[in-house]
Amino acid sequence: MKKILFIYNPNAGKGLLKPKLSDIVDLFVKSGCEVVIYPTQSYHDAYKKVLRFQEDYDIVVCSGGDGTLDEVVTGMMKRGSSIPVGYIPTGTTNDFANSLHIPKDILSAADAAVNGKPFHCDIGQFNEDYFVYVAAFGLFTDVSYQTKQEMKNMLGHLAYLLEGAKRLFDIPSFHVKVTYDGQEIEDDFVFCSVTNSRSMGGFRNMFGHEVEFDDGEFEATLVRSPKNLLELQGIVGALMSKEKNSSYIYNIKAKEITFESLEEIPWTLDGEFGGEFDKVHIKNRQQELCIMVPEEKAAELIHHPYKELSDN
Repeated sequence: MKKILFIYNPNAGKGLLKPKLSDIVDLFVKSGCEVVIYPTQSYHDAYKKVLRFQEDYDIVVCSGGDGTLDEVVTGMMKRGSSIPVGYIPTGTTNDFANSLHIPKDILSAADAAVNGKPFHCDIGQFNEDYFVYVAAFGLFTDVSYQTKQEMKNMLGHLAYLLEGAKRLFDIPSFHVKVTYDGQEIEDDFVFCSVTNSRSMGGFRNMFGHEVEFDDGEFEATLVRSPKNLLELQGIVGALMSKEKNSSYIYNIKAKEITFESLEEIPWTLDGEFGGEFDKVHIKNRQQELCIMVPEEKAAELIHHPYKELSDN
């Protein structure tokens, strides 16, 4: 019999999980599992629970938004555990779940969490912290953690857009030296993201990267600070057309990236405030996160390094 720790955020999304909670537990039990249930009580509670549990579990299943997943995975990394993580997404955007083809339907996601296949994907180390799929700074990156939960629940993506629109005429710019895999860029930037996802903020394929989740590399996008309205229009056009590179946007792939600045820059990790730093070192921890995915989707998620050569 598998033993499961089931951690869920009762306030995530629109409270979608509550009416399905009994059905989820019933599904777990019918799958031959013994279930320990833990509803989170406060911010960072999921992280603390994972860090401190002493029992032997076969799977840790979490339900909530990307922030809940981030807390659980960070706790697992800090305790040095390789226990598989199951994920039932009930948040507002669920970027990482969408990228891994984890079902939107709650019971289908619960089934994948205990009866799917383990997939070993990359995880990000951010100084002494961790992130699951995105570390970012600059324009709009503070929208998620500054938008109230009630507003997210009512308006969904519109909440992010409304909150972000307030900042369009007050764009902060940061002078940053970026070092990656033996190369260096130094410029003024309004936005940067280091990702392992095919969507961010609910928008798919935003930057034109070819994303593989287990290849040991992150996809980084850096948007230069516009000097005038014409350059701003050029940046918007490049983003809309998903250009891989332009005179306004740097797109890079790297195993390790270091950011250095004169001032402390506020970062967001998986949609939550990650602190302010004048030096950040990001390292790809290849295939160190074991996450459960639907069995029929597992094979297509695995990176095949020679596929590109055969396609050509």
